[in-house]
Amino acid sequence: MRRLVLILVSLGPSTLLAQRTLSPADYARAERLMTYNTTQLVSGGAVSPTWLPDDRFWYRNATREGFEFMLVDPVRKTRQRVFDQARLAAALARVVDTTVDPMRLPFARIELSPDLAFVTFEARRRRWICDVSGASCEAVPALPPALRNSVTSPDGRRAVFIRAYNLWVRDLATGQETELTTDGVKDYGYATDNAGWTMSDRPIVLWSPDSRKIATYQQDQRNVGEMYLVESKLGHPALKAWKYPLPGDSIITMIERVIIEVEGRRVVRLAMPPDQHRSTTCDDVACEGAGEWGDVQWSPDGSRLAFVSTSRDHKRAWLRLADAATGAVREVMQDSSATFFESGFDRVNWKYLPASNEVLWYWHRPEWGHLYLYDLATGRLKNQITGGEWSVLQVLRVDEKERVIYFLGAGREPGDPYFRHFYRVKFDGTGLKPLAPEDADHQISVSPSGRFFVDAYSRPEVPPLSMLRDAQGKDVLTLEKADISRLVATGWKPPMPVTVKARDGKTDLYGLLFRPTNFDSTTKYPIINRIYPGPQTGSVGSRSFAAARGDAQSIAELGFVVVSIDAMGTPMRSRSFHAAYYGNMGDNGLPDQVTGMKQLGTRYSWIDLDRAGIYGHSGGGYATAAAMFQYPDFFKVGVSQAGNHDNREYEDDWAEKWQGLLVRNPDGTTNYDNQANQLQAKNLKGKLLIAHGTMDSNVPPYNTRLVVDELIKANKDFDLLMLPNRTHGFGNEPYMVRRRWDYFVRNLLGAEPPRDYKMGAPPAPIP
Repeated sequence: MRRLVLILVSLGPSTLLAQRTLSPADYARAERLMTYNTTQLVSGGAVSPTWLPDDRFWYRNATREGFEFMLVDPVRKTRQRVFDQARLAAALARVVDTTVDPMRLPFARIELSPDLAFVTFEARRRRWICDVSGASCEAVPALPPALRNSVTSPDGRRAVFIRAYNLWVRDLATGQETELTTDGVKDYGYATDNAGWTMSDRPIVLWSPDSRKIATYQQDQRNVGEMYLVESKLGHPALKAWKYPLPGDSIITMIERVIIEVEGRRVVRLAMPPDQHRSTTCDDVACEGAGEWGDVQWSPDGSRLAFVSTSRDHKRAWLRLADAATGAVREVMQDSSATFFESGFDRVNWKYLPASNEVLWYWHRPEWGHLYLYDLATGRLKNQITGGEWSVLQVLRVDEKERVIYFLGAGREPGDPYFRHFYRVKFDGTGLKPLAPEDADHQISVSPSGRFFVDAYSRPEVPPLSMLRDAQGKDVLTLEKADISRLVATGWKPPMPVTVKARDGKTDLYGLLFRPTNFDSTTKYPIINRIYPGPQTGSVGSRSFAAARGDAQSIAELGFVVVSIDAMGTPMRSRSFHAAYYGNMGDNGLPDQVTGMKQLGTRYSWIDLDRAGIYGHSGGGYATAAAMFQYPDFFKVGVSQAGNHDNREYEDDWAEKWQGLLVRNPDGTTNYDNQANQLQAKNLKGKLLIAHGTMDSNVPPYNTRLVVDELIKANKDFDLLMLPNRTHGFGNEPYMVRRRWDYFVRNLLGAEPPRDYKMGAPPAPIP
């Protein structure tokens, strides 16, 4: 009898744990906290203005009933609806012969006529124009296919687009199309945006301010290596092949810079060798968004073109000035870094100032990112503008006449160093003034004249307030104050900000911690790390308010604690912090993640460090697999999605910026071996689910196959999910979300998930 009791005691806990089953209602409760369910419960909030030339602007605002389009006049301090939504809905309903809800109009973007009398939008696969009184709506001709991927001139008269590898221009009034270049051919076309993982039919160009010239390039991809993917289908599959240079390739994508005179169709080639397909901020040649090309800037009269060239390894940058008529090029100055050169955080900060023959320059000297003023004629430093143990992030406006700069910065004010604050400063470095003083993260949009700005400020745990302010920071008008009462009524709770020490035991790291809404401090919860390692961003992302951050809160609701920590190696802080593991991308900030989680486990008795999991997508998928291989005794369960597991199999620009140029040693090893996950796959002990899309053109699935092959060679058990025909962004697909939840519930919580729970169904009523 005594022996029988001992057996029951030893088997009891695991047996009882295995018998626990989560119900569909448990998953439904977690799903209510997903973005598609929580966002609709927030009214008002962060205003994202679309500015008009005269400083008026419109924005789309969420209300309890739906959405409204608001028009603001900063001078008159008025705020009203752009158009009569009820009458417009009725007019539109008559011509489309269906019911239209005035508070849920079938469009989110609008165009306003100069006199604000008419509004144009796309709905029901057609273009419509309505008068703002809502009296009538009528269909207008759809945009020609070429213009859907075109860039319009500043005067609004022309649009440039790519056709058959050449640039064409269309007169928007007459519809006449003119070929601007004639020698573009396959793999040697003009304004092409298709090097590596990024692919677009939109041309990369910059119109001159007078709309007479275009700055662009002819892109040479001849003899560049290709990447291949094969679709899954019945019958003969289609092969997708495109140019995809890799680290170490002797031939990569290059650009030959040109200026095109539109009227005479004259192509002026800049007198310089082919340039690297690089930028000063990201892993593409243009990073700022559609129609923007920050590393190329015109003089007001279109006679000169300033641009920055970046070396293949991103360590050197050259500011150059070209004569638009002759193509002659002069080097103004150069800068360099032992690791990587960047001209700002997600935005080019250098500015060409021809009126004063100066240039605004940005660099870390040596630790913090600040602004400097240089003489354009000599390339010599005139003065430092900003300084201190904090960083300028983005220059939003430069007023050359008043010699004032408006910019976002971080780390200067007390509190979270990732909060963005808005400042102004004079060219000589005096008069530095905060324009948005609240202890919060500020999303700023400056008006065309610079007289006003919209400030939407919030914190991860505090909903946003959107203000209209003037250039001195004075309040002009309250635009929106978020109402989250309906969200709170569901039981929703915000994430908890946390601070831990980095691997060095000194540096503060910041993150967010998610707990179940029915949190019980007497219960032990498994802890899951939601990771994105950098170096482009971090795990937390924006410090602005969000009703949901992926499925972090939803997973917590299933019986976990979820944590996101911005480890060393992520941006927005000092250069040594950002470059903490330059040349060793396999680090992934994991030493900081592990020590941070251990500190939280010591601090909070309700965290069970013996049941630690991790998950992530893309770079986060890479870091997840690395965590399972490098810390096999700490991380018990991982879900790795779309990971770039060996950056020798990822596009050259990204990898060579952060890992350096590929060096092959005589013994066959390389300086990339320390970042290759497959070389550590034999260390796996826990449960690992690896997922990848078979048509992922960003991170080709061969990255995952390399790891899988080594896991098989090492005779390791693992789970593999290859999603047919999916591209890179499958992480939020309902099936993947459900499988991720199931994996943690079964293998980390020790419970059984509901069978085949269907994600995305309408949520059940809140009890």
